[in-house]
Amino acid sequence: MTDSALPDPLGDVEGTVVDGVRIQAPFQHADAPDPFGRLWTPHRMVYINGQDKPTDASASQCPFCSAPERSDTEALIVHRGENAYVLMNLYPYNTGHLLVCPYRHISDWTEATAAERAEIGRLTARSMEVVRAVSHPHGFNLGMNQGEVAGAGIAAHLHQHVVPRWRGDANFMPIIGKTKPVPQLLGQQRDLLAAAWLDAPIALEAD
Repeated sequence: MTDSALPDPLGDVEGTVVDGVRIQAPFQHADAPDPFGRLWTPHRMVYINGQDKPTDASASQCPFCSAPERSDTEALIVHRGENAYVLMNLYPYNTGHLLVCPYRHISDWTEATAAERAEIGRLTARSMEVVRAVSHPHGFNLGMNQGEVAGAGIAAHLHQHVVPRWRGDANFMPIIGKTKPVPQLLGQQRDLLAAAWLDAPIALEAD
């Protein structure tokens, strides 16, 4: 059957049988409510648009270099060490997502001194202890993305990710909805983790 043989307009064809198939009314009419919910996250636009992301590799534009110059509350810093410090990820993958950064503006793990590597390792372990004491996650993702091609958002300044994970946290929202619900504000997370930094249990060190 050609298109010219079909009734016109298409809105009047309900109930018509074409090649043995009865045409049903559409599931959703143009004036019907949208069946899909929306979780609007306009704050994510600053990340998508690259707001405050350095346009070059210099320390003068680096947020990880400028953060220690501000107050802990303003910069979301949880702990300051001698060679490195810990702060909240401004665009977290999960609740309690921390970053461990050296103070020095270096981009590669091979550029870190032995003292920086040791302290980044210690602060990573301590971050896990503190997040466990506060939020009781079931596991962690740890990692460094070296270079933009490897996924580093700010490739010019080395940083270690500490991402707590819970069973079922990788549900349909990030996979289908491209949205990651984070139920607690960053400032509240920072306050809880900073308060627990000195009080959380410390794992026994191996001999």
